[in-house]
Amino acid sequence: MARRTMGAGRWAWDGSRDDARTRTRTAADATDGSKGVDVGGKTGYRFVVVGLVAFALMLCNADRVIMSVASVPLAAANGWGERAVGLVQSSFLWGYALTPLVGGWLADTYGGKVVLGGGIAIWSLATLFTPFAASAESLAPLLVTRATMGLGEGVALPCMNNIISRWVPRAERSRAVAVSMGGFQSGSMIGLLAAPVLLARAGVPGPFVVFGVLGLVWAIIWQLAATTYPKQCKMVGADELRHIVDFPGGALTEAERVDRSTRGTPPFKLLLSKAPTWACIIANFVNNWGIFILLAWMPLYFKQVIGVNLRTAAWFSALPWATMAASGIVAGTLADNLINIRGWTTTRTRKFIQGVGFIGPSLCLLVLAVNGANMTAARAVATLTVACGCMSFSQAGFLVNFQEIGPKYAGVLHGMANTAGSIAGMVGTYATGAVLEATGGNWSAVLYVTAFVYALGATTWLAMSTGERVFD
Repeated sequence: MARRTMGAGRWAWDGSRDDARTRTRTAADATDGSKGVDVGGKTGYRFVVVGLVAFALMLCNADRVIMSVASVPLAAANGWGERAVGLVQSSFLWGYALTPLVGGWLADTYGGKVVLGGGIAIWSLATLFTPFAASAESLAPLLVTRATMGLGEGVALPCMNNIISRWVPRAERSRAVAVSMGGFQSGSMIGLLAAPVLLARAGVPGPFVVFGVLGLVWAIIWQLAATTYPKQCKMVGADELRHIVDFPGGALTEAERVDRSTRGTPPFKLLLSKAPTWACIIANFVNNWGIFILLAWMPLYFKQVIGVNLRTAAWFSALPWATMAASGIVAGTLADNLINIRGWTTTRTRKFIQGVGFIGPSLCLLVLAVNGANMTAARAVATLTVACGCMSFSQAGFLVNFQEIGPKYAGVLHGMANTAGSIAGMVGTYATGAVLEATGGNWSAVLYVTAFVYALGATTWLAMSTGERVFD
């Protein structure tokens, strides 16, 4: 049986025949389509592409989370109650729910480079316009602006999976997804920490203008630095191109994508007929239910339950997300090592990793719900930090699984799951505000429900998921 070993600074395969595709790629092959690249050079440009994706996802979450901080002074200035704040927070998801599936299909058909670049341009412009919309007499302009921002951000995660499936071989994918999602979670931390400072120095427009401009700058850099396939990139040498594409479990090639696209629209009926697809859809629903509630309401939780002011709440609520970014990379490295070194099957690895990602947060939220206001700030932060650290294991669980069960449909599969996740976030975010207003701030009810959702997610994942290819 083939065994992977680490050699020459990259993953190789021992115990199998020397891959003919590796030996038969000539200098002309490598040069064709790469416009004169130095075929003898050793490069690591795929890491640059993954890094740019991670930075885009950082901006994606930062732009999203700064409203959870800015909503406090906006609510005070405009006389909003918790229900109105919940409406503003959930309006982002009205748009976010519409584009993951379309964005995933467009990414699979035309490439994640174009779709992700267009998405970040849209959400960055909407971010820039947000403080002006918030100054209107009615909520309508702000709700439309937030929904437009959601339209742009809805394509981000499906594009991430699409880009990684084309730029990263299987042996490195858990880490690539973990690094990308580390950027996503870092955005929560950066947004929560930067927003109070920018609010204090520049008022409500401060954080929205800064992060909106950063997004537009990134869109320009992305257009210049990224390509749809590594073979099209001048910076990718022949050795790296062989490593990405030619080894067993290599990345999806343009020829494979063209072959699939000639068959028309994605086979939704087939995709939805398989239990592993539903395992991913339910997992994303559960994951987003918890994450969107934490993103939208964590600063208010610290203010109302723990009794700390807004600036301190931002620091407290940012720490769990910082841990999430770091532990996600640990989870990705662990998953790759379990498969490549320990010899675990992909199915066993994904079940174990995702089990941690759901069971851990469920237990932590139960601790918070049971103790309620008796929790000190330090204990509450510690518990939420452990919960978020466990949640990040999802990055090496169901988030990688789209590429494994159907690499040619990774964007579409992720899009379907993200649509379900958007609905979960929309319902959960608004329902949280409604429950808090109706119960006079009873956070235990919110935490109990969320813990139950996580437990249900763990049960369905362990029963229905697989790490094997399901769709050719």
